[in-house]
Amino acid sequence: MIKSSWLIALAVSAGFGVAAAAPVQAQTWPQKPITFIVPFPAGGGTDAFARPIAAQLEQQLGQRIIIDNRGGAGGTVGASAAARMPPDGYTFFVGAAHHAIAPALYPKLDYNIQTDFIPVGVIAQPPQVVVVHPGKVQAKTLAELIDFARKNPDKLNYASAGNGTTHHLAGELFKLVTKTNLTHVPYRGAGPAMQDLVAGQVDVMFDGLGSSAAQVQSGALRALAVAAPKRSDAIPDVPTAKEAGLDGYEVATWYAIWAPKNTPDAIVTRMRGEIEKALKAPMITEAWKKNGSTIPAIYGADFGKFVTAEVARWGKVVEDAKIKLD
Repeated sequence: MIKSSWLIALAVSAGFGVAAAAPVQAQTWPQKPITFIVPFPAGGGTDAFARPIAAQLEQQLGQRIIIDNRGGAGGTVGASAAARMPPDGYTFFVGAAHHAIAPALYPKLDYNIQTDFIPVGVIAQPPQVVVVHPGKVQAKTLAELIDFARKNPDKLNYASAGNGTTHHLAGELFKLVTKTNLTHVPYRGAGPAMQDLVAGQVDVMFDGLGSSAAQVQSGALRALAVAAPKRSDAIPDVPTAKEAGLDGYEVATWYAIWAPKNTPDAIVTRMRGEIEKALKAPMITEAWKKNGSTIPAIYGADFGKFVTAEVARWGKVVEDAKIKLD
């Protein structure tokens, strides 16, 4: 009897030890490098925001952050991989508005952005911009581009970061509201798409300003309009679509960080706090300003509600525009 009691006490004590280990582990996190899965190739909009914030977080956390670019299928390949990662606090997913669009276009996804991830925080909200290759497209204004496209159906093509991305939907919405026909050319990410646009292999791109601002500022691309309610400080001379004569054309994009489902709450809370701190760092505020992005304050449960609303909103856009995958 004494032996049994002793064994029960030992088991209870061991149980308390295991329970107590989790908070201790969270308090000492991180003890090794962290991986950020970015579901697009290097050089795109997601990458443009993931790398600077990773560098800032490295300084704050004292651990290296590895960027793991996994492009394909409009960002869904990387998202699928991230959803299957161990929820130990050493893998996070850096996704985008594309992942709120995907459910409407990819009915057989093997993950659910709303239930297989824990929302940590939105890190950037840059406007979309209509950009053209200045050597291939003679249009100097949005009105001239629309006029040419109407008179020459299917002669112009537009690049996107892949099927189901904001670039794709922005292009299809443009066709819908302008009653024009442009040929969609999907890539494996905004980086490769941008490279071909700059090289003159494609004509137009409806891009997030985060990945095109530098090319516009250098003159490699011509920006015709910003698809936002107001002009961007990064390219103040470029009119909004409404100012350029196209009413009802507004497309915003955003980038965010999630943790795999079941990641310890204490680690998620710590990372959320570190992201909030990082977004106030001079290096980040300056980089975001240069990329034309606002710095949102959408974290945790509010971010989860935001994603739910975005899934519904983009689902309606896909339905109304009758968008089909190429």
